[in-house]
Amino acid sequence: MLTNGIQVPVLIFGIGATELLLIILVLVLLFGSKKIPEIARGLGRSMSEFKKGMKESEDEPKEGEKKDAPPPAK
Repeated sequence: MLTNGIQVPVLIFGIGATELLLIILVLVLLFGSKKIPEIARGLGRSMSEFKKGMKESEDEPKEGEKKDAPPPAK
């Protein structure tokens, strides 16, 4: 984004660097520096499990359908 010839970085959802640093500071104050990696690790694991479950549900045949059977003729 250019404003009067000055390039201003815009991050996700319009959050700038200052706001991002303020959010990180608040998180460190609330949870402590040792707890944040544990929270992030747990969040990552839960997201991967969710994605794996979504993929498995797409692969399963729906009720009444057989995997190898051709679709019924109309």
